[in-house]
Amino acid sequence: MDPKHWSRTITDGPTRAGARAMLKAIGFTDQDLARPIVGIANTWIETMPCNYHLRRLAAKIKEGIRAAGGTPMEFNTVAISDGVTMGTEGMKASLISREVIADSMELVGRGHMFDALVTLVGCDKTIPAGALALIRLNVPGILLYGGSIAAGHFQNHDVTIGDVYEAIGAHAAGLMSDSDLKKLEDNAFRRRAPAAANSRLTPCPP
Repeated sequence: MDPKHWSRTITDGPTRAGARAMLKAIGFTDQDLARPIVGIANTWIETMPCNYHLRRLAAKIKEGIRAAGGTPMEFNTVAISDGVTMGTEGMKASLISREVIADSMELVGRGHMFDALVTLVGCDKTIPAGALALIRLNVPGILLYGGSIAAGHFQNHDVTIGDVYEAIGAHAAGLMSDSDLKKLEDNAFRRRAPAAANSRLTPCPP
């Protein structure tokens, strides 16, 4: 099968000069547009640690796609954290977000006729949503999970978010002090480094 089976409709021929001009305004070259276009559906967001590092991971994915002879095009979508919203009205948005995420990935994939797709996911509903999008689009693709959050450290042992929720119960029962609960809260995760901006505005290497 022609590796550019879908994207030729967007990029090839004199009638597509307008589309190419717009893509060149971002930094893509004729050489970039002659290659298969691989979408990267990134669920990076600043509302939860599970997805916060995905910008840096996307940069590495782009390097790999270029090295393999493709041209990456990254786009973003939404994500709702179950952990952050739990016990509030916000938690009602979580399940709905699965469909919104899947729909948005599919919409961009179909609209821009990507030849392949990488769905870059973190946690909660981004994982099933990324899988749904790949199934619907039926193009070569992969779902890449960004990995678990690194454990924190409290009172000489590793801790996770589960320990925080147990501590909330212990605090409510009078078995943990305000001070210890605060210390656990502050140290439950290894901190993520700030995500450096690495958008597609940076021109592709030749």
